[in-house]
Amino acid sequence: MNPIRFLSALLFITFTVAAADVRKPNVIIFLCDDVGWGEFGFQGNKQIPTPHIDSIAKNGTRFTQGYVSGPYCSPTRAGLLTGRYQTRFGHEFNEGGAAGTTPFGLPVTETTIANRFKTAGYATLCIGKWHLGNSPARLPMKRGFDEFYGTVANTAFFKPRAFVDSRKSPEAGPIEDESFYTTDAYAARAVDWIGRNKENPFLIYLPFNAQHAPLQAPQKYMDRFGDIADPKRRTFAAMMSAMDDAVGAVLTKLRETKLEEHTLIWFLADNGGPTPSTTSQNGPLRGIKATTLEGGVRVPFCVQWKGTLPAGQTYTHPIIQLDILPTSLAAAGVKSEAAWKLDGVNLLPHLNGESKLPPHDALYWRFGPQWAIRQGDWKLVASRPDNLETRLFNLKDDIGEAKDLAAAQPDKAKELKTAWDKWNAQQAEPLWIPGPATGKAKNKAKNKK
Repeated sequence: MNPIRFLSALLFITFTVAAADVRKPNVIIFLCDDVGWGEFGFQGNKQIPTPHIDSIAKNGTRFTQGYVSGPYCSPTRAGLLTGRYQTRFGHEFNEGGAAGTTPFGLPVTETTIANRFKTAGYATLCIGKWHLGNSPARLPMKRGFDEFYGTVANTAFFKPRAFVDSRKSPEAGPIEDESFYTTDAYAARAVDWIGRNKENPFLIYLPFNAQHAPLQAPQKYMDRFGDIADPKRRTFAAMMSAMDDAVGAVLTKLRETKLEEHTLIWFLADNGGPTPSTTSQNGPLRGIKATTLEGGVRVPFCVQWKGTLPAGQTYTHPIIQLDILPTSLAAAGVKSEAAWKLDGVNLLPHLNGESKLPPHDALYWRFGPQWAIRQGDWKLVASRPDNLETRLFNLKDDIGEAKDLAAAQPDKAKELKTAWDKWNAQQAEPLWIPGPATGKAKNKAKNKK
């Protein structure tokens, strides 16, 4: 063989193998809705098997102190997709504003995780419950996603009346198929999309509408839980099982396409469970959805990146959903810029053992008149269940926030309040008036200090 041709062929093979080795990782973000901290097998729930979701924690890292920046649906999503406290840009509440207020939706001035990944050369997909605005400029297709398959807000699980399939139209329309069930349909579309995009790096954001009300599930899932007498809890369990199967279908497709070790996978909930209305269990935590107590903001949270991050790891320092954006970008080789003014941090050094320090000095919350700050093991909080009285807890000794130490530790309470006030002064006024579920909070940010 001609030596020059041989050398050229050898170099081609070498460069091809090297290119395959440095393929940018895919990123998948599974977000579930209204699931309490005490649910899922990896959180200790033995009543409802969730083997596929549990495998993410088993093959990766379970966060024992994983938080979200809002105790409610839309604010959490706004923070997740921007990597910034949503109160920085006024996205403090769900929709429900009165006439004359700013239209609901993620401000178009904000850059999303999909925008960031599109710039990095990724294909991007959003499947599920969007809940960040329904005007054309605020739909996923205008916020960096190549494709959207889902609903713009809460929906019925069977035959949703306002469903968007951007492959067909950007407009929402009714689903007439009698067998259509959102959770199953989302899994099928994700599997199809992975098959179409397996040759190039991709980002999938899959926010399930499960387990949000209304509680609805196909009979095939209900039949798995005939031993649960409470009909509400039985339906909740069936919905959980359907969601676990959906996650399993996506994970199976990754294995079939040999992409599992090339994919960073996140799984978390958007807030604590609304226990009375859906039976969601928050475990030992006090408080529920729409409160700043632990039961409202501490959520099931895990991540997997096979072959890169350790398997079977438990991480005990507090982290927050704002960290997903900078961590995922770092995995893709994209450095976050100071000009982006992110509040999230890159967790990779903390997960691979390079850093033993906590990722955050403090975490903050503001939700109408409710607020909180967590610094180390200390948490200062004003919540609706406590009539907005400021209370101090040491979460290391009191995860259930039962023993108020404000009177015994006045200097610590003052220190934390000063830190929260400083942070709060940097936040924006709410862009719209909240609905009644937030506690009829008409207070503006300036009145919350």
